Amino acid sequence: MTIAEAQVKVDQWINTTGVRYFSELTNMTILTEEVGELARIMARTYGDQSFKKSDLQKDLPDEMADVLWVLLCLANQTGVNLTEALEKNFEKKSNRDKDRHRENEKLR
Repeated sequence: MTIAEAQVKVDQWINTTGVRYFSELTNMTILTEEVGELARIMARTYGDQSFKKSDLQKDLPDEMADVLWVLLCLANQTGVNLTEALEKNFEKKSNRDKDRHRENEKLR
């Protein structure tokens, strides 16, 4: 599935099963919440924290998908074409950082 297809699919789901979009501010808050849930799993899986019983049912791919879902909602609500935005972002990073990381002593 392409990013554009994902945006369309989320929009279709929202307008049928989901009834309507939550407000942009609500979705921004939900995005923050979902990133926090992802961070919790990352900290426990790859960091130094131990899992709590309530964390054991959490699924890393599902939490990443939750973050993507809400981001797609926000893009749809604000009229952002994420394919174009990502392409422009690659161009920006390629121009700005073309030598930056190769010259970074910390990465060697």
